[in-house]
Amino acid sequence: MSGSVMRWVCTAAVAGALLSPTAAGAVPGPDGGRSVADLLTDLQGLYQQAEEATETYNATAERLKERRKAADDLSGKLATARGALYSSRVAAGRLARQQYQGSSEISPYVRLLLARDPQHAMDQGHVLRRAAREREATVDRLVGSEKKADAVATRARAALDEQLQLAARQKKERDAVQARLKEVEELLASLTADQLSELARLEDAGMADAQRTFMASGALSSVGRSPSKAGETALAYAVRQIGKPYVWGAEGPASYDCSGLTSQAWAHAGRPIPRTSQEQWATLPKVPLSQLRPGDLVVYFPKATHVAMYLGDGMVVQAPRPGARVKVSPIAANPLLGAVRPDPGAGAMTGYRAPELPRDATTGGDAGYGAAGAPSSDG
Repeated sequence: MSGSVMRWVCTAAVAGALLSPTAAGAVPGPDGGRSVADLLTDLQGLYQQAEEATETYNATAERLKERRKAADDLSGKLATARGALYSSRVAAGRLARQQYQGSSEISPYVRLLLARDPQHAMDQGHVLRRAAREREATVDRLVGSEKKADAVATRARAALDEQLQLAARQKKERDAVQARLKEVEELLASLTADQLSELARLEDAGMADAQRTFMASGALSSVGRSPSKAGETALAYAVRQIGKPYVWGAEGPASYDCSGLTSQAWAHAGRPIPRTSQEQWATLPKVPLSQLRPGDLVVYFPKATHVAMYLGDGMVVQAPRPGARVKVSPIAANPLLGAVRPDPGAGAMTGYRAPELPRDATTGGDAGYGAAGAPSSDG
């Protein structure tokens, strides 16, 4: 199939055209009653649901990474605290033995009166008082070490509990993605070669119409813009990934999902950004489409469940969906939500030259629509 099969069209007019009686009657569905346009709508919906579930999975995976790191840090602190507590207990035991071995029924005042050299006795008193203070400090350290060890142990148990809860949630979300993709596989497996061909034709036509409509709207500036230096680096990284397979939950270097590609591209440019498309949309500064420059991120769907990187001239680099490969697509290949800029304060570079694209960058291969390569629940 072509690289654009079964992605959402951009405008309601195009969607209406796909669902028109003419299109609907082109090739009957597998049950003889449903149109290929209806099947296209079903597949688009399933892919969108799968991608939404994937981004939810990614968000949980990021939180799980953070919790694991926190748990590891707390384990180190707990080991240190227990070591300090052991040392304090050893010191306290030594103090107890010294007190037992040096116990006397005669008070310091009586010893002072009976001493042959009162000054010497007073000097000894200073030593005794210093020793008493050291004993108090030893006891205080013991009490403080016990409290600290208990507090760190409590935090470590809480971090481990949260880690286990997140791992269970991640497994549930992984299963949700796999279930959605299984529905896609089953629907595709039910289609004939003619239906698959018509499916590709319908979406290619719909996407082309959506792109023409969008470009004619004037939403994009007719003046080409240069990226920032970091944006150029991020875009060059994304272009180098063209042809690598989409695998949900993946963030390179062998495969990517949509936000895995964009987050890794900007990380390689020295500007780490959030892992998921929703967080990228929620936290990065918005930029009007009329001011898009290469390297900016274009976000799609009402829930910000898909993201691509702007290449220029109305095109983006993206990891489209399971079964596809990283490729160059029209900006209107999916319903636009808006755009964000990871480095809003950086000025445009001079002397920019667009990256050279590999052959077939705009077509790619969309063979195989399964969940192969899905990460494990503890991955």
